[in-house]
Amino acid sequence: MQAPEAMAEPLIRMAQISKSYGNVQALQDVDFEVREREIVGLLGDNGAGKSTLIKVLSGAVRATSGKIYIRGQQVEIRNTTDAIAHGIETIYQDSALVTQLSIARNLFLGREPIMAPGFLNRMDQAAMATVARDLLRQVGIEKNIPPDTPISALSGGERQAVAIARAMHFDSDLIILDEPTNNLGVAETQGVLRFVRSARDSGHSCIFIAHNIHHVFQVVDRIVVMRRGRVVADAIDPRQTSVEAVEQVITGMAHAPASAPARPG
Repeated sequence: MQAPEAMAEPLIRMAQISKSYGNVQALQDVDFEVREREIVGLLGDNGAGKSTLIKVLSGAVRATSGKIYIRGQQVEIRNTTDAIAHGIETIYQDSALVTQLSIARNLFLGREPIMAPGFLNRMDQAAMATVARDLLRQVGIEKNIPPDTPISALSGGERQAVAIARAMHFDSDLIILDEPTNNLGVAETQGVLRFVRSARDSGHSCIFIAHNIHHVFQVVDRIVVMRRGRVVADAIDPRQTSVEAVEQVITGMAHAPASAPARPG
């Protein structure tokens, strides 16, 4: 008899996902899954299909064919609103933040708490500020940054921290990070990597996309490699292989190393 953990459905399962743009086949029969409290590194050269796969999952584009399941239940993700409603938040390289607005406003953008009476539609600024201070501490910002500070005044790493805090606050089951460490300094990059680990510790799952494979090795539980619109390896354990071996899989110079992924703790 299987253990309950082995029988559990993955958090996310994408089955036979294909996407074509005219004669160009961006994705072809892709199977991809993420388990509860798992950080998956999604790797591949430019044009491998990883960005298209993430856009399908985040609702930015519609798949030509295939199905998406959340905890075993088939769902329709027609747009980004559907994805957010299903607990999927995506953090892009530019953080998708409104630079003219404050930290607090960006954390609640479109989901601001309203003061009573509700028909006046007044935002509860004090509540947003209190939550913002707590969230900034949770994601490792040690400086005392006022919640009314505009995003334009923050460093790249601090902006990424705000974006991650927003995803964590709204109880997203899955946080997708698309090249979150690009154009960041060493200290800011380490901060983002800490945030990824803290997301898992808080019960979230993550998909981590990065060109810097060394960053991926520092935080993920399992590596998935795509090439030419297909998944060519989906069970690479970074603790049982090397950066060089995975690079060879990415370029097609070698097959996936024989390693089974350990269950995230």
